[in-house]
Amino acid sequence: MPDSLPSLAFLGAGSMGGAILRGLVRSGLAGGGIAATNRSAAKAAELEGLAGVTSVALEQQPTGNADAAASADIVLVGVKPAMVPDLLREIAPHLRPGTIVVSLAAGVTIATFEGILGEEIPVLRSMPNTPALVGKAVTGLAAGSAATPEAVALVRRLFETVGTVVEVSEDRIDALSTISGSGPAYVYLLIEELTEAAIGKGFSEEQARLMAEQTFIGATALLEASGDDPAELRRRVTSPKGTTERAIAVLQGAHLAGLFAEATDAALARAKELAAGA
Repeated sequence: MPDSLPSLAFLGAGSMGGAILRGLVRSGLAGGGIAATNRSAAKAAELEGLAGVTSVALEQQPTGNADAAASADIVLVGVKPAMVPDLLREIAPHLRPGTIVVSLAAGVTIATFEGILGEEIPVLRSMPNTPALVGKAVTGLAAGSAATPEAVALVRRLFETVGTVVEVSEDRIDALSTISGSGPAYVYLLIEELTEAAIGKGFSEEQARLMAEQTFIGATALLEASGDDPAELRRRVTSPKGTTERAIAVLQGAHLAGLFAEATDAALARAKELAAGA
């Protein structure tokens, strides 16, 4: 497989790591094999049987993280942020020269990684989102001081197997997380509320969910297929003096622009608190 990726290790294949891992398996490009670690046997069992994946339970194999890191060309760190320093100290003696280490941990700086692993280990910090599971992720990617253009290109290709990639400087990662990282939750909330509005107008829950969910799915599919600006697509639905125009006026009157700015600012403030250990 000419375009297959080298050997990978997912240390902490929880919700985010697991989504990327499953997306990679679906892509068929993980030709070098994948090792995945989780603390419990129950979590590890969820990944067993995936093509090319060796799933390790640390409660059964305590050296699993070090073993996986020692044999991988790219190591993805997906444990909880507070656990990252201890994990890095555990794997540092076992990494081969040139092994690329990729952080999936929110709020943990590249400096933290480089301070423990040494400046010669290429480090990249990523901020993916859960649509990786269906190959529709948006992943922010920031490179550390030892990450060569070749290393960045390789990690970019890894994340492009599960969606699109936005390369940014590290000081933009937290801001990016408030848009694409948290963004799926905003969309799901809008779908929930539109569903409730439909139920309030007398539709059954099944009918309401079908209408709301498929409307979002269809609208985003049209956006992707057409390549048109969202504002232009909105105008095409909004006939002058029609029903949609009246509804849009109410939504705009609620100052949605300011609300989204306020919401994402709140998320950014929390990201800074988490980075500071609060």
